Amino acid sequence: MDTSPEKHPRRPYRGVRMRKWGKWVAEIREPNKRSRLWLGSYSTAVAAARAYDTAVFYLRGRSARLNFPDDPPASCAAGAGGELSAACIRKRAAEVGASVDALLVQKKTRAAAPATMAPVAAFERPDLNRQPSPDAAAAYATGPDV
Repeated sequence: MDTSPEKHPRRPYRGVRMRKWGKWVAEIREPNKRSRLWLGSYSTAVAAARAYDTAVFYLRGRSARLNFPDDPPASCAAGAGGELSAACIRKRAAEVGASVDALLVQKKTRAAAPATMAPVAAFERPDLNRQPSPDAAAAYATGPDV
């Protein structure tokens, strides 16, 4: 039986695994049940781990084994220790994971963007979801003042 590290890579965080195509997913077992709570799919392992930490904290309270024990989820008077429904726990964990994912992806794109890139002028990217005002339409048709 071959148990080489290539076939069974170590998972970086509890409750987190990587899909074949590179996305990270988080899930957790419900206490005293065989079912699992799906916590979402994320771009980074850290975001999935934060979602797991939030869910395990709400399910098991302060005794939970967290991925980031030095930075526990913000405690809430109602909810810690198994008082929330599975849907509510899933929603809160997904919110935390999505916000962490967005921050990490934003930080990564800022680091990759060149520092010499000039800011984009407002007339180059109009808001396509809003009806233009007559003044803005006239200014846009004539072009920028030179």
